[in-house]
Amino acid sequence: MNRVETALVNSPPRRALQRFYEIPTLLRLGGALPAEARVLEVGCGAGYGTELILRRFATARVDAIDLDPAMVTRAKRRLSGYGGRVRLATGDMTDLRAALDAEDGSYDAVFDFAIVHHVPDWRAAVAEIVRVLKPGGRFYFDEVTAAALATRGYRWLFDHPTEDRFTASEFVAELERQGLQVGARWRTRVRGHYLLGVAERPASGTAL
Repeated sequence: MNRVETALVNSPPRRALQRFYEIPTLLRLGGALPAEARVLEVGCGAGYGTELILRRFATARVDAIDLDPAMVTRAKRRLSGYGGRVRLATGDMTDLRAALDAEDGSYDAVFDFAIVHHVPDWRAAVAEIVRVLKPGGRFYFDEVTAAALATRGYRWLFDHPTEDRFTASEFVAELERQGLQVGARWRTRVRGHYLLGVAERPASGTAL
Protein backbone atom coordinates (compact mmCIF):
# COMPACT_ATOMS: atom_id res chain seq x y z
CA MET A 1 0.00 0.00 0.00
CA ASN A 2 1.11 3.56 -0.62
CA ARG A 3 1.04 6.31 2.02
CA VAL A 4 -2.44 7.49 1.13
CA GLU A 5 -3.98 4.05 1.50
CA THR A 6 -2.02 3.34 4.67
CA ALA A 7 -3.43 6.52 6.19
CA LEU A 8 -6.93 5.60 5.05
CA VAL A 9 -6.96 2.07 6.47
CA ASN A 10 -5.77 3.42 9.82
CA SER A 11 -8.29 6.27 9.90
CA PRO A 12 -11.25 6.50 12.32
CA PRO A 13 -13.87 6.27 9.51
CA ARG A 14 -12.34 3.05 8.13
CA ARG A 15 -12.17 1.52 11.58
CA ALA A 16 -15.76 2.53 12.31
CA LEU A 17 -16.90 0.87 9.09
CA GLN A 18 -15.04 -2.29 10.04
CA ARG A 19 -16.40 -2.31 13.58
CA PHE A 20 -20.03 -1.35 13.00
CA TYR A 21 -20.75 -2.80 9.55
CA GLU A 22 -18.23 -5.36 8.32
CA ILE A 23 -17.80 -7.44 11.48
CA PRO A 24 -21.58 -7.58 12.21
CA THR A 25 -22.28 -8.53 8.59
CA LEU A 26 -19.70 -11.31 8.64
CA LEU A 27 -21.15 -12.60 11.90
CA ARG A 28 -24.63 -12.68 10.37
CA LEU A 29 -23.44 -14.45 7.23
CA GLY A 30 -21.11 -16.98 8.84
CA GLY A 31 -21.95 -17.14 12.50
CA ALA A 32 -19.64 -17.21 15.48
CA LEU A 33 -16.74 -19.59 15.99
CA PRO A 34 -16.02 -22.04 18.81
CA ALA A 35 -13.97 -20.50 21.61
CA GLU A 36 -11.16 -22.98 20.93
CA ALA A 37 -11.00 -22.14 17.21
CA ARG A 38 -7.60 -21.47 15.71
CA VAL A 39 -7.85 -18.40 13.48
CA LEU A 40 -5.64 -16.69 10.90
CA GLU A 41 -5.85 -13.13 9.61
CA VAL A 42 -4.03 -12.35 6.37
CA GLY A 43 -2.88 -8.77 5.89
CA CYS A 44 -3.38 -7.66 9.49
CA GLY A 45 -2.04 -4.13 9.08
CA ALA A 46 -1.84 -2.30 12.40
CA GLY A 47 -3.85 -5.01 14.17
CA TYR A 48 -7.26 -3.37 14.46
CA GLY A 49 -9.03 -6.20 12.61
CA THR A 50 -7.14 -8.76 14.70
CA GLU A 51 -8.42 -7.09 17.85
CA LEU A 52 -11.99 -7.14 16.54
CA ILE A 53 -11.70 -10.87 15.80
CA LEU A 54 -10.48 -11.50 19.34
CA ARG A 55 -13.23 -9.41 20.87
CA ARG A 56 -16.27 -10.07 18.66
CA PHE A 57 -15.60 -13.68 17.69
CA ALA A 58 -14.12 -14.44 21.14
CA THR A 59 -11.62 -16.94 19.78
CA ALA A 60 -8.82 -18.24 21.95
CA ARG A 61 -6.03 -17.41 19.52
CA VAL A 62 -5.33 -15.52 16.31
CA ASP A 63 -2.26 -15.82 14.10
CA ALA A 64 -1.83 -12.74 11.89
CA ILE A 65 0.59 -11.79 9.13
CA ASP A 66 1.40 -8.75 7.05
CA LEU A 67 3.92 -8.14 4.29
CA ASP A 68 4.97 -4.78 5.80
CA PRO A 69 7.30 -5.08 8.84
CA ALA A 70 6.31 -1.58 9.99
CA MET A 71 2.66 -2.63 10.15
CA VAL A 72 3.56 -5.75 12.12
CA THR A 73 5.45 -3.57 14.60
CA ARG A 74 2.37 -1.36 15.02
CA ALA A 75 0.18 -4.42 15.45
CA LYS A 76 2.48 -5.75 18.18
CA ARG A 77 2.05 -2.51 20.11
CA ARG A 78 -1.74 -2.54 19.74
CA LEU A 79 -2.10 -6.19 20.69
CA SER A 80 0.50 -6.40 23.45
CA GLY A 81 -2.20 -6.82 26.10
CA TYR A 82 -3.46 -10.06 24.56
CA GLY A 83 -0.30 -11.98 25.37
CA GLY A 84 -0.19 -15.52 24.04
CA ARG A 85 -3.57 -15.19 22.31
CA VAL A 86 -1.86 -13.48 19.34
CA ARG A 87 1.05 -14.54 17.15
CA LEU A 88 2.25 -11.96 14.62
CA ALA A 89 4.60 -12.51 11.71
CA THR A 90 5.92 -10.70 8.66
CA GLY A 91 5.24 -12.70 5.54
CA ASP A 92 3.57 -13.26 2.20
CA MET A 93 0.05 -14.67 2.26
CA THR A 94 0.80 -16.77 -0.81
CA ASP A 95 3.36 -18.76 1.24
CA LEU A 96 1.91 -19.30 4.71
CA ARG A 97 4.18 -22.26 5.29
CA ALA A 98 7.19 -19.95 5.21
CA ALA A 99 5.51 -17.17 7.20
CA LEU A 100 3.86 -19.22 9.94
CA ASP A 101 4.89 -22.83 9.36
CA ALA A 102 1.22 -23.38 8.49
CA GLU A 103 0.52 -26.97 7.54
CA ASP A 104 -2.46 -28.18 5.51
CA GLY A 105 -5.69 -27.87 7.47
CA SER A 106 -4.20 -25.74 10.25
CA TYR A 107 -7.01 -23.24 10.85
CA ASP A 108 -10.68 -23.26 11.73
CA ALA A 109 -11.12 -19.85 10.12
CA VAL A 110 -9.26 -17.35 7.94
CA PHE A 111 -10.11 -13.64 7.82
CA ASP A 112 -9.38 -11.32 4.89
CA PHE A 113 -10.12 -7.63 5.45
CA ALA A 114 -9.53 -6.34 1.90
CA ILE A 115 -6.07 -7.73 1.18
CA VAL A 116 -6.51 -10.33 -1.60
CA HIS A 117 -7.12 -7.61 -4.23
CA HIS A 118 -3.56 -6.36 -3.52
CA VAL A 119 -2.02 -9.70 -4.51
CA PRO A 120 -0.95 -9.90 -8.19
CA ASP A 121 -1.68 -13.65 -8.33
CA TRP A 122 -4.86 -13.51 -6.30
CA ARG A 123 -5.87 -17.04 -7.27
CA ALA A 124 -2.69 -18.33 -5.62
CA ALA A 125 -3.68 -16.41 -2.49
CA VAL A 126 -7.08 -18.09 -2.52
CA ALA A 127 -5.43 -21.49 -3.01
CA GLU A 128 -3.22 -20.93 0.02
CA ILE A 129 -6.23 -19.96 2.14
CA VAL A 130 -8.03 -23.11 1.05
CA ARG A 131 -4.95 -25.19 1.82
CA VAL A 132 -4.67 -24.07 5.44
CA LEU A 133 -8.39 -24.32 6.23
CA LYS A 134 -9.52 -27.39 8.14
CA PRO A 135 -12.43 -29.38 6.71
CA GLY A 136 -15.45 -27.46 7.96
CA GLY A 137 -13.36 -24.30 8.31
CA ARG A 138 -14.63 -20.89 7.24
CA PHE A 139 -13.17 -18.09 5.14
CA TYR A 140 -14.55 -14.67 6.14
CA PHE A 141 -13.81 -12.14 3.41
CA ASP A 142 -14.23 -8.41 2.80
CA GLU A 143 -12.90 -7.41 -0.62
CA VAL A 144 -12.54 -4.57 -3.13
CA THR A 145 -13.60 -5.48 -6.66
CA ALA A 146 -12.47 -4.51 -10.15
CA ALA A 147 -15.36 -2.04 -10.35
CA ALA A 148 -13.89 0.02 -7.51
CA LEU A 149 -10.29 -0.35 -8.69
CA ALA A 150 -11.27 1.02 -12.11
CA THR A 151 -12.66 4.28 -10.72
CA ARG A 152 -10.70 7.50 -11.11
CA GLY A 153 -10.30 7.92 -7.35
CA TYR A 154 -8.73 4.51 -6.85
CA ARG A 155 -6.47 4.90 -9.87
CA TRP A 156 -5.25 8.34 -8.79
CA LEU A 157 -4.90 7.82 -5.05
CA PHE A 158 -3.91 4.20 -4.54
CA ASP A 159 -1.40 1.71 -5.86
CA HIS A 160 -2.94 -1.63 -6.86
CA PRO A 161 -2.29 -4.28 -9.48
CA THR A 162 -4.27 -3.42 -12.59
CA GLU A 163 -4.30 -6.70 -14.52
CA ASP A 164 -6.68 -9.59 -13.92
CA ARG A 165 -8.72 -8.06 -11.11
CA PHE A 166 -11.96 -9.75 -10.04
CA THR A 167 -15.61 -8.77 -9.93
CA ALA A 168 -17.68 -9.92 -6.97
CA SER A 169 -19.14 -12.84 -8.90
CA GLU A 170 -15.71 -13.84 -10.26
CA PHE A 171 -14.25 -13.93 -6.76
CA VAL A 172 -17.10 -16.09 -5.46
CA ALA A 173 -16.80 -18.36 -8.50
CA GLU A 174 -13.07 -18.83 -7.87
CA LEU A 175 -13.69 -19.75 -4.24
CA GLU A 176 -16.18 -22.38 -5.36
CA ARG A 177 -13.87 -23.60 -8.15
CA GLN A 178 -11.19 -24.20 -5.54
CA GLY A 179 -13.54 -26.28 -3.43
CA LEU A 180 -15.17 -23.87 -0.99
CA GLN A 181 -18.92 -23.49 -0.58
CA VAL A 182 -20.37 -19.97 -0.61
CA GLY A 183 -23.98 -20.24 -1.75
CA ALA A 184 -25.96 -17.13 -0.83
CA ARG A 185 -23.63 -16.05 1.96
CA TRP A 186 -22.22 -12.97 0.24
CA ARG A 187 -23.25 -9.34 -0.22
CA THR A 188 -22.08 -6.39 -2.30
CA ARG A 189 -22.36 -2.68 -1.62
CA VAL A 190 -21.78 0.59 -3.49
CA ARG A 191 -22.81 -0.74 -6.93
CA GLY A 192 -20.74 -3.90 -6.58
CA HIS A 193 -17.54 -2.11 -5.59
CA TYR A 194 -17.21 -4.00 -2.31
CA LEU A 195 -17.86 -7.62 -1.41
CA LEU A 196 -18.41 -9.34 1.93
CA GLY A 197 -19.09 -13.00 2.51
CA VAL A 198 -18.28 -16.33 4.09
CA ALA A 199 -17.13 -19.52 2.39
CA GLU A 200 -16.76 -22.94 3.95
CA ARG A 201 -14.51 -25.88 3.22
CA PRO A 202 -16.77 -28.96 3.10
CA ALA A 203 -16.36 -31.50 5.87
CA SER A 204 -18.09 -34.67 4.66
CA GLY A 205 -21.33 -32.72 4.39
CA THR A 206 -21.10 -31.41 7.96
CA ALA A 207 -20.65 -27.69 8.71
CA LEU A 208 -18.32 -26.40 11.43
